[in-house]
This record gives sequence, C-alpha cells and structure tokens, in this order.
Amino acid sequence: MSGRRVSKKAGRLMTIRFRRIGRGCTWVAERPKRIIVPGPTMAAGGDLPHDLYTFVIEDALGLTYGFWGCVAAGATFKTLGRKRTPQGIAVINHHLRELQTAEVQVNEIYFAWRAREQTSLDQQLDDMLDRWRSLQEGDELVVTWPIPA
Repeated sequence: MSGRRVSKKAGRLMTIRFRRIGRGCTWVAERPKRIIVPGPTMAAGGDLPHDLYTFVIEDALGLTYGFWGCVAAGATFKTLGRKRTPQGIAVINHHLRELQTAEVQVNEIYFAWRAREQTSLDQQLDDMLDRWRSLQEGDELVVTWPIPA
C-alpha cells in the first residue's frame, strides 16, 4: 500500500491504533521509545474517520511530511492530547508547506471519492472502508507509518 520513503533504520515505525467507539473513532499512535500520542475522538458514522482516510491517502501518495509523517517526526498539533513542545512546533513549522499541500491533496481525493467520482485511490479507500465497517464496538484497526529519516 505504501509509496512512502522508509527510514533506513530497520523497525523505525509508528503504530497507530484506530478504535471504533459507537459511531465514532479514536486513535492512539506509538512512536519508538514508547512515546504515546493520543488522537482526538471523531465522528465516523458509516464512513471512514477523517484521520483514517488521511492516513490512507497520504500513505498511497507517498507523502513523507503530511499530517502522519509530521506526527511520526514528533509534531505536537493543537488537536492532539499532548502538551505542545518547542520541538513539536518546530516540526510543523519546518514542514508547513508540505502539510498544507498534503491537506489539499487529501481533501480533493477524499471528496471526489465520496462523490463517487473516479480517483486513483478508489481501491485503497474502498478496502479501508470495508475494514473499518467490519469492526465491532471497541475493535481496533492497526496500521504503521515509517519514521522519517
């Protein structure tokens, strides 16, 4: 599924656990050295949760420093359940242009897919939607993201 550049250090992955909570979703990411990044709770209904479709699209496009690459690199966004740090803010500031470009790309693809317009990522999004919909209350969908080198 991935077009991303992977860190040359083997095993340097961030694990993300998306948990179904009723008609919503929450997630927790774990970076190396057991650094826990709690994500927000978000609505999903019968659709893909926002951060999960962002993952699918950024992964498939090979976007190293979109939202998920920045989280993996230590970004501390206001929307996440951790204290913002100077280092985390610096990651965001350093990759702000890439983050903004990724957000535009993610939104264009996602909203076209939702409108049933053909996109290059229909299969990846359809497959993840099937995986998401198969989860029962409290079940987790686990994905990984390589830590940028």
